[in-house]
Amino acid sequence: MPLVKTLTRDTLLKMDPEIAHGATINALRLGLGPEQDYADPVELKTTLVGLPLANPVGMAAGFDKNAEVPKPLARMGFGMVEIGTVTPRPQVGNPKPRLFRVPEAEGVINRMGFNNEGHDAVFARLRGAHVPGVLGVNIGANKDSEDFVADYVKGVLRFSEVADYLTVNISSPNTPGLRNLQGDEALRRLLGEVLKARGKAKVRVPVLLKLAPDLDEAALDGIA
Repeated sequence: MPLVKTLTRDTLLKMDPEIAHGATINALRLGLGPEQDYADPVELKTTLVGLPLANPVGMAAGFDKNAEVPKPLARMGFGMVEIGTVTPRPQVGNPKPRLFRVPEAEGVINRMGFNNEGHDAVFARLRGAHVPGVLGVNIGANKDSEDFVADYVKGVLRFSEVADYLTVNISSPNTPGLRNLQGDEALRRLLGEVLKARGKAKVRVPVLLKLAPDLDEAALDGIA
């Protein structure tokens, strides 16, 4: 590993994880991130819900929650970039600390709680941004919302014109009651309203559903 990369990595690992994440976002905003300088091999081309991808490696939602750096991320070589999770109104998320490194697993534990700047701020950044490649927007519900389904409908109507696809995120354990939407009748209502909203949106885009990763086979069969 080149010396500069080694020093940068070591410095970031000495920081609080959330501060390190913010520093990385700032560096990308300032144009300090790497850029892919070669074309992806044609063998890597694939499709996602009908969308052509240069390669199958994407940046998942959670890294760029507020659409601050979708272009720099795309220029790094990702086949797709998904921003969010975005809720209708801004929210601060869970109390800190809420992001923890797990060195032995080379991973992190995330208890962020959908912290984000809300629909208005994120939409303003994405409108006219012309992000290269495939762009997804991950939409969520506010923690104090009186109607989670209505929040997702708002997300579909707001972001359909600036995203190539949308992800309806009902997987978070950090929003009390949100995972209840994975139940039979609740999920049926949610998907019905989301698809109805997609039909009314200015642009009709694919909609994906993000479920909790710890559902058992019986629950998954029921959802399917």
